[in-house]
Amino acid sequence: MIPNSKINRILVTGGMGFIGSSFLLKCCKKFPNIEFINADNLSYSFSPKTQEELNLHKNHSFLKTDICDIDALENIFRNYQINMIVHFAAESHVDNSIEAPLRFINTNISGTFNLLTIVKQQQEKGNSIYFHHISTDEVYGSLNEIESPFTEKSNFAPSSPYSATKAASDLLVEAWGKTYGLKYLITNCSNNFGPRQFSEKLIPKVIHNCINKENIPIYGSGSNIRDWLYVEDHIDAILSLYKKGLFINERFNIGGGYEVTNIEIVKIILGILEKDHGYSGSEMLIKYVEDRKGHDFRYSINNSKLRLATGWKPVASFHEQLKTTINWYVKNKNWWKK
Repeated sequence: MIPNSKINRILVTGGMGFIGSSFLLKCCKKFPNIEFINADNLSYSFSPKTQEELNLHKNHSFLKTDICDIDALENIFRNYQINMIVHFAAESHVDNSIEAPLRFINTNISGTFNLLTIVKQQQEKGNSIYFHHISTDEVYGSLNEIESPFTEKSNFAPSSPYSATKAASDLLVEAWGKTYGLKYLITNCSNNFGPRQFSEKLIPKVIHNCINKENIPIYGSGSNIRDWLYVEDHIDAILSLYKKGLFINERFNIGGGYEVTNIEIVKIILGILEKDHGYSGSEMLIKYVEDRKGHDFRYSINNSKLRLATGWKPVASFHEQLKTTINWYVKNKNWWKK
């Protein structure tokens, strides 16, 4: 996985979540000689069907664990010789962070601190551990329509409790690298989409509400702009970084390079659902609602550092990937029924 390394056991936090499970499903198949330990607290956004898919892989082990419980984490390291941590676990829904910020502080900051504390303890015992911290472009704040995309050198300017806690966790990882010699990689991704994403996020919410003939809420005027990244492209980008061994105090932005307003993407989705699946007249379901507090206007990622370092690029067009996503949701309407 990483050149000149002896990685045979990887701890993946949040591996039952959308991006974490996508990472595990690909890596368990691609690296059969590596054991993947999946530590997840099975939060509200978890589907048992995802767990069933992961359990088909013999090199996958699941441990119900909350990263806020340092005793439980220490127990994992007592029982397994971990070589690497891929840290997906996080509270990630911005709306929830506005309503209940403490949960985000506990998980995203304290949970990351717990992991880093244990890594430092392992280093003191002579065990070297690679640490990959999965983060977000939201740490950089908001852009207007004409500003240049975020680069790895952009200043942090988080707007929500969610993005503030992710920025704090990014800085903790960097500090551990400078102070304690942690071998780390930080990747900041744009908005992910794809099959198996929980319906609180924009794209699955639009699909779900259209299928069920429920109102589709749009914040403000719907003019906010997002950079969209297909989850499989995200995982391929991560693996391209591993293949190059780019793990010594590095940060890479991973963006899909497709910017579109929220209202435009809603109408694109509804158009595909009408043309390909017969859900007609769904634009009547669109309802404009009060704007989100502190709502960032635009996210845009410059991924040239990643492309130059690895040669990575998205494998298909946004519209092809969006069609694939919609087809999956139409065929798997009961995925989230517990």
